[in-house]
Amino acid sequence: MTTTPLNLWFDLSRLAFESNMVVALRMVRLAGGDQKAWSEAQLMVSEKVQTAMALAVENSFALAGGKSMNAIGSHSVAKYRTAVRKNHERLSR
Repeated sequence: MTTTPLNLWFDLSRLAFESNMVVALRMVRLAGGDQKAWSEAQLMVSEKVQTAMALAVENSFALAGGKSMNAIGSHSVAKYRTAVRKNHERLSR
């Protein structure tokens, strides 16, 4: 499938919607103020840093390898959507 700016926009829109659901689930967990809340806060920060660093390296190599910005953006959004989906599944239990 060819990555177009419109496809990327739709993927970003879905990511925003899915992320909002995870934020709501996390707020419920954090509002508890117990050990689960503390663990969730630590996990949240470490996941964000780890994902951002991994994507920075991957995208640098992809850009140096001649990939288009649309392809790199699509890949990044797909990675973030995967992470958000896993968090949604974990927090929904």
